[in-house]
Amino acid sequence: MALQQGRSLWMRACFNVDMKSLNRTILHFREKDMDQHFSRPTWSRQIEFTLAGIGAAVGLGNVWRFPYLCYRSGGGAFLVPYLLMLVVLGIPLLHMELTVGQYTRRGPVHALIKVCPLLKGVGVASVAISFIMCTYYNIVITWALYYLFSSFQAPLPWQSCNNTWNTPNCTNHATNSSYSSTASQEFFKNKMLEQTNGVEEAGEIRWELLLILFLAWILIYLCIFKGVKSTGKVVYFTALFPYVILIALLINNVQLPGAIDGITFFIVPKWDKLLSVEVWVNAAAQIFNSIGIGFGSLLAMSSYNSFNNNVLKDTLTISILNSLTSILAGFVIFSAFGYMSHLQGIPVSDLAVDGPGLVFVVYPQAFANMPVPQLWAVLFFFMLLCLGLDSEFAMVEVMVTSLMDQFYQQLMGFFKRQELFVLAVCGAASLLGIPCVMQVGIFVFQLMDHYTAIVSIMFLAFFEVIAICWCYGVKRLSDNLEEMTGKRANIFFRLCWLIVAPALIAVLLIFSIIQFKPARYEDYIFPPWAQGVGWVIAMASIIWIPLGAVHTLWVLPGSFMQKLKLSITPHSLDEKSKKTFDERGGKDAYPVMAVISSNSLVTEKSHIQTNL
Repeated sequence: MALQQGRSLWMRACFNVDMKSLNRTILHFREKDMDQHFSRPTWSRQIEFTLAGIGAAVGLGNVWRFPYLCYRSGGGAFLVPYLLMLVVLGIPLLHMELTVGQYTRRGPVHALIKVCPLLKGVGVASVAISFIMCTYYNIVITWALYYLFSSFQAPLPWQSCNNTWNTPNCTNHATNSSYSSTASQEFFKNKMLEQTNGVEEAGEIRWELLLILFLAWILIYLCIFKGVKSTGKVVYFTALFPYVILIALLINNVQLPGAIDGITFFIVPKWDKLLSVEVWVNAAAQIFNSIGIGFGSLLAMSSYNSFNNNVLKDTLTISILNSLTSILAGFVIFSAFGYMSHLQGIPVSDLAVDGPGLVFVVYPQAFANMPVPQLWAVLFFFMLLCLGLDSEFAMVEVMVTSLMDQFYQQLMGFFKRQELFVLAVCGAASLLGIPCVMQVGIFVFQLMDHYTAIVSIMFLAFFEVIAICWCYGVKRLSDNLEEMTGKRANIFFRLCWLIVAPALIAVLLIFSIIQFKPARYEDYIFPPWAQGVGWVIAMASIIWIPLGAVHTLWVLPGSFMQKLKLSITPHSLDEKSKKTFDERGGKDAYPVMAVISSNSLVTEKSHIQTNL
């Protein structure tokens, strides 16, 4: 009897092991069959995804927003919360997004539908915020192109006050007086923007900027519509060449008089600034904005990875290189600040720096006093163009991927060719950017940036973490990672996903609401009606979260409690799962490890959505 029981246990164990191996084999061949049958594209070389991820993460914010936040938050003191947020939020959440994208092999909308149907609106909100951002983010690329074209003149047009757009208060020497302005300030305000006095005065369309805006969108379209043949080569250049220029600028700047004062301001912290909650909220917001947490761009691009790609390696490469680039840009910008403070004879902390003026006023002013100013100006603004383009690719890609996932047959039936659909998306975004190239454009830009980049992203990040880490579950996520790479997430990532990230984001979200400050530009405070428009812009992305939850509860069968249980169950919105909760065996109907259903159709995607 004992021998028979032992033999039975041994056979059962062998059977279980064989069944596990068989399931893994079946899953592998299902994935392979799906890819072959539906032509699911993947990156031709894995380095292309890594470079595309670096290009998407490293953008204008590294050169503009990060140094500005450092300057406003006490220099080196900002680095403390920034690096801490990178370790406990940036790296774990990027690892989470890449894992979900690679495993589900879907864009943000369909990935969230699969992992947590109740919060599928988070995916739609990611698409909405990415599309809103791409409409005004391209304005900065437009300004960079305008300055790039202007940099081929000798002398530089912002080098002196002997121009038609200059006022009697213009001075060739840098000043901090409110009664006078520098040549570079007046070029930015009076020549390029022809800025009005406030958002109440719309002014006219700046036709030069409108043409350059269309040129910027043409560049973006030409880089993405042919897919692997053009975009792959573009990303190799746009992701790597900015580092060559940054290093060249740094070597030049550190030799300028006063540069050491600016660098000292950058690396020596003012510890009292750490007592301000605003500094910590800004550090977290900078991590989210720079890496792209919550925007869905990296999640969408990772959906084209090979199933067994090393997710952790890509996570560390993208996030660490992104932060190192920000710090490198900080040394470049603050060495120029030191040079400007030397010319002015005032401390670095007294320089007039606000928002976009950092790279379009202060830095061009420094160029004007350097040897061979045209060379450095062309290099700098060409670098801004490269940094902006690949980040813009990623934001447009989120919109294209999500619409193609959901409406492939309808879109192809209407547009016939995918290139025409991408042209329609770029055309629509360019038209929505027209208010930003009017004379009131700088105020529209500041309003959209304030309510999109600071307000909306915290809400999106919070609900995305809840959907994936709590509803889908850290255990499922670790199982998925083990299935792809053979290794589970370590204890650090599991703790960050389960406890640290949700708690920290919740605290930051609460404090950002409590200490919320209305949008402003320099000394101009936006009127209440403009603040209301800003909240409408913010709600254009946030509103999809409750709408998605209501829709999910509406379409699921059963009583309210059954609907609620189904809504937090992975894959409950699959076509094959339209049964009541009891008919499917309750909570036991779903395994701990979520498996991609081979019955759900994968819409065919061309190379345009792979090689960014």
